[in-house]
Formats: sequence, C-alpha cells, structure tokens
Amino acid sequence: MTLYKLIDHTADLGIEVTGRTKRELFTKAALSLMDIVVETKRTGAGVKEKALTMEGSDPADLLINFLREILYLFNGEALIIGKCEIIKCGHKKLDARLLLEPYNKKKHVLKTEIKAVTYHGLSVERIKKGWKARVIFDV
Repeated sequence: MTLYKLIDHTADLGIEVTGRTKRELFTKAALSLMDIVVETKRTGAGVKEKALTMEGSDPADLLINFLREILYLFNGEALIIGKCEIIKCGHKKLDARLLLEPYNKKKHVLKTEIKAVTYHGLSVERIKKGWKARVIFDV
C-alpha cells in the first residue's frame, strides 16, 4: 500500500495523501511523516501505547496539529510511531491511539530531518473517492 506521494517543492518537502475515509487519511498522513523521517525495522520491542486527543478549527488545522504532535513525539521524546489508530475523527477534533517505540540508533536510520509542519500549501478536501490532503514540511 502506498502511503503518500512526494510533491516537488522548492527548498521544502511536500506530500499528498489520500484515504477513503478521513480516519484513513489521518492515519496515512501520520505514518507518511514517520516514513519520511526514519527507516525502521519494527520489532514491537519496547512498545508503549499513547492516547491522543487533538483539536483544530477545521480539518486542515486539525491535520496540522496532529502531525505537529507526531513530529514532537519524535524530536522531543525520541519516539517512533509503529501503529496509528484513529478512533474518532470529526470536523474539529480527533481521538487516536498510538503504539510508540523508542528511537534506537542501532535499529533505526534517520532519513530526513523535518523541522516543522507548515500551513503553506495546506489542503484537506473531500474528493470523489474519499479524502485528499497536501502538506508541506520545512526541512
């Protein structure tokens, strides 16, 4: 399954993600961010679970806040998402359950440093086959 498509963007990195449902869109966006940042051989060792509730003014703002939290978990707490389950995904709020694994430089290879998730070029829209989002990362 393809998680995302890279978008050409000057000096930054963009992705386009699609999903049949908004839940699937948000799940794929979170896993795409992790895939861009780190290459991992997930073993399940040291896995911990985290419940996460996010809010935003609309679906696009909600996605940005969610991805910023995912990026913080990696940069601030050295945790990698192994699994993401969106339990509820409304217009302005989502509840998720994350399975996290501590970063281990013997097991994980850093691929791309992402400094921030930006509002530049951001879109989340309903399409004929579900949902589509475009996100630009500051690298």
